[in-house]
Amino acid sequence: MWKFTKFILLWCLAVPCFAQQDAQYSQYIFNGIYINPAYAGYRERVNLNATYRNQWTGIEGAPKSFSFAADAIMPNEHVGLSLTMSAEQLGAQKSINAFANYAYRFPINEEGTSKLAFGLGIGVMQSSLNGNMLNPRDFGDNYIPSGTVKQIFPDMHAGVFFSTPKMYIGASVNNLIGKYILDKKSLDYNFPTPRPHFYLTGGVLIPVEEFVIDFKPFFLIKDDIKGPTVLDINAFFLFKQTVWLGMGYRTGIKLYDKPALKGEINNKNALIAMSEIFISQRLRLGYSYDFSTSNLAGYAGSSHEISLGWNFYTIKERQLNFCYF
Repeated sequence: MWKFTKFILLWCLAVPCFAQQDAQYSQYIFNGIYINPAYAGYRERVNLNATYRNQWTGIEGAPKSFSFAADAIMPNEHVGLSLTMSAEQLGAQKSINAFANYAYRFPINEEGTSKLAFGLGIGVMQSSLNGNMLNPRDFGDNYIPSGTVKQIFPDMHAGVFFSTPKMYIGASVNNLIGKYILDKKSLDYNFPTPRPHFYLTGGVLIPVEEFVIDFKPFFLIKDDIKGPTVLDINAFFLFKQTVWLGMGYRTGIKLYDKPALKGEINNKNALIAMSEIFISQRLRLGYSYDFSTSNLAGYAGSSHEISLGWNFYTIKERQLNFCYF
């Protein structure tokens, strides 16, 4: 009980309470649409992807999240469309959302192999809070609801994505308007409100031995203005276009002063092991394991994440698309 209580105290010091965070995925490289709508149509085929994450196993109320994405490119090869749905449970908080995403892709060179895409996602979110799961410091606190309260509201995402056959870079922002819509409702209780999250991601592919071994380092920076800025650094080896094996490191970084953060507690440090295998030409299975190395290592369990993808690439087509993720 003491370990759980101390864990909650550390978490509350590190992250402002009752602010809804975007779900964290270690396999974001295989789930690009979740963080950037401009990614829609990038693979130039119909693709399906599902990811489930169980974070800090063994901790009561720890985050659990699920996402599903489908995307395709239109016959004119300039427009990409996608649908994303996700659900997350974090203690007494729960969120469900669905977004339709549109991306317009411009060829940059004469061959059409380098492209710049602009994306926009429009959708709806349902956020809920179960007051019965909370333990108030003072009984009768009117800011804690009785039972479960829900709010449904629209939201928007936007992004830009540039890619060549051997590199990519993208920037995006999620939750553009949801917070402001909820703020105008003047709710009588504390409610988890989504706030904008900013993403910057990029990577390169370095052929070691063509079609046999490829090396792919990539990164993700995630920021939400008030909470910790998070940096993911990852690297994969790809063997014969069939098996991915990689490692990563996640850490909090200080890009600028944030008054909402207290002390030097960093609950984001983690080592990540990842793998993916193409079971067939169309079906892939991915798994990642996160091990916390932060101050919470003695209280937070490990995290497990599994992803399943279905695509319509043949092996030859995958070989021609080096930047595939």
